[in-house]
Amino acid sequence: MQYVKKIIPALFALILLNGCAQKNVTTRTIWKNEQANNWYSQQPWLVGCNYSPATAINQLEMWQEASFDTATINKELGWAASIGMNTIRVFLHDLLHQQDSAGFYKRMDTFLDIASRHNIKVMFVLFDSVWDPYPKLGKQRDPKPHVHNSGWVQSPGLEVLKDSTQYPRLEAYVKGVVKRFADDKRVLVWDIWNEPDNINPGSYGQLELKDKGLIVAPLLKKAFEWSRSVNPSQPLTSGIWIGDWSSHDSLKVWEKIQLEQSDIISFHNYGDPTDLEKRIIQLQRYGKPLFNTEYMSRGNGSFFEGSLPIFKKYKVAAYNWGLVAGKTNTIYPWDSWDKKYTAEPELWFHDVFRQDGTPYRQSEVDFIKKITAAN
Repeated sequence: MQYVKKIIPALFALILLNGCAQKNVTTRTIWKNEQANNWYSQQPWLVGCNYSPATAINQLEMWQEASFDTATINKELGWAASIGMNTIRVFLHDLLHQQDSAGFYKRMDTFLDIASRHNIKVMFVLFDSVWDPYPKLGKQRDPKPHVHNSGWVQSPGLEVLKDSTQYPRLEAYVKGVVKRFADDKRVLVWDIWNEPDNINPGSYGQLELKDKGLIVAPLLKKAFEWSRSVNPSQPLTSGIWIGDWSSHDSLKVWEKIQLEQSDIISFHNYGDPTDLEKRIIQLQRYGKPLFNTEYMSRGNGSFFEGSLPIFKKYKVAAYNWGLVAGKTNTIYPWDSWDKKYTAEPELWFHDVFRQDGTPYRQSEVDFIKKITAAN
């Protein structure tokens, strides 16, 4: 009885102390400009690409255990490093976490090890609103010949977007992945959502989601909040990609969420050098580091030789689309969904290398090497 009398006050004090400690835990906030710029000042000029191995048609084929191709990944990231690339942007998928979270984390860890071996840091993309809205686990279909990204899949898919009862699963995915790698130095940035309002006109044309941006917007904000709740050491972002950026008031609801919730500002630009520079100057008003997470579409007048000097001038991180021509068929232009192609186009739309490691254009890789060498 005397023991009980002694232990109860001690336990009560411990509970009180734990309660105070819980209250004193600070929640990760959106980075202020000073914090974001201090972090960025410690980075080299970041130059890389959006990466998927040539042997994968989409995110699921890249990451599922049966098709996780470490030999190809190691070889191709070696080619990226050989031309001065020091970072890559890589897409994940919520279904991979649902399928086998432990195995998924293990493969992510393996991937990060391979990238680190080549001195490459990784930006992971959690959600993506582009291309096929009906993702399915398991063996992925073969590419449609000569069609750009004929098998790339959205995350979450259309049925999940329309079913809020599945949002707790998405929350578990975001929190689980970000928490697992929250203090991992191999992870550079978390990209929360790629092109959230994209309806893929001319391909899948999601007519029933013509207001997709408004549907996605609340979940986009939640995804930022879920990510911050596990206190990642890396910055969070989501890139605006189209429309009028001339003032904050001109932005759409979801674009304001993207910019206001981001620790660093990211954007896409597939335009010529004049348009690119205009967009950079518009986004400088936010006073935070700028990341261009998609550029380089030769058919649109977006080339390495025109874009990289502008990125370097403003110290904007630069990620072109594609590295090695493969199952995504991104050497073909976007209009391959509507226009018939029967052979390799003379002017590749995206990508840098053929599958044997030879460059599409030797002059391009020579230029990339030269401009990154002084980094």
